[in-house]
Amino acid sequence: MTTKQILSWQQALQQCVSSLDELADLIPAARDLICKNAHSAFPFKVGRRYLAKIDPNDASDPLLLQILPQAIEMKENAAFSADPLQEQHYNPLPGLIHKYAHRVLITVVGSCAIHCRYCFRRHFAYEDNRPGTKGLEAIYDYLRLHPEVNEVILSGGDPLLASDALLYAITQHLSEIPHIQRVRIHTRLITTIPERVTPALIDALTHTRLRSIIVTHCNHPRELDEDIALACNTLVQHNISLLNQSVFLAGVNDCAKTLVALSEALFSCHILPYYLHSLDPVLGSAHFDLSLKKQRALYRTMQKELPGFLVPKWVKEIPGEKHKITMR
Repeated sequence: MTTKQILSWQQALQQCVSSLDELADLIPAARDLICKNAHSAFPFKVGRRYLAKIDPNDASDPLLLQILPQAIEMKENAAFSADPLQEQHYNPLPGLIHKYAHRVLITVVGSCAIHCRYCFRRHFAYEDNRPGTKGLEAIYDYLRLHPEVNEVILSGGDPLLASDALLYAITQHLSEIPHIQRVRIHTRLITTIPERVTPALIDALTHTRLRSIIVTHCNHPRELDEDIALACNTLVQHNISLLNQSVFLAGVNDCAKTLVALSEALFSCHILPYYLHSLDPVLGSAHFDLSLKKQRALYRTMQKELPGFLVPKWVKEIPGEKHKITMR
């Protein structure tokens, strides 16, 4: 596997692997663990850059576990549901989620370049939440009627799978609404397909009065590399703030040494650790769950080993709460 021949982010996206047979050929250790039923419930997909970082002979590789469809996902668990954050209750318009007082979220697209097995939106009704041009106009009208909203989060799916032209149009429309001050983009693409950082993307995020923030999603230090660091450096040089959110995941980062190394690696890539989430209890992800006792012990060690600015906030989302709950 190589990414050296990739000339554009679109080509990298086209070369994503979504075949279980190809996964088994590239990562022999995964062959006996692959579950076709889990794949049918939530299709496997991953970029080649990410795959190239996996030890092909290690069935417990932490990067592999994040994307591997396994039989354990099919085990029922009453504490886990299809909509763990009850987002359907905060979905006033197609493509719009308004859960918190001063910010809203737009599901710009319904697809991703990597399918994380613990994704809390793995069962999300994207078919009902693709806004399109008319839907976006309705969202802008909604925002004009809600002056308390000062921040718009672009999410999905992965919003950076949208074209640069669409992202430019969205940021321009949002900047015309006086009370909107910030646009925040939650994405996995920066750390999986760093070729996505193009001059046109920079233009879309900087030719606006809004402050632009990108929140990456990285759970293990081995996910990062020099190309990602260069892409992030380009973003910060254009005054785009970079934050990261991670999730406590059994078998992936349930080790204080790994979490400390992740914070250090992120900062080396110009990314500030932001949130460390307790797992959202989405159906199919129970095997990633860590006890609160284990999470607390890991977090206490992070606090001892890292300077305060590199310790992300340990948080949990609870349906009905007006903000994330800070764990202690």
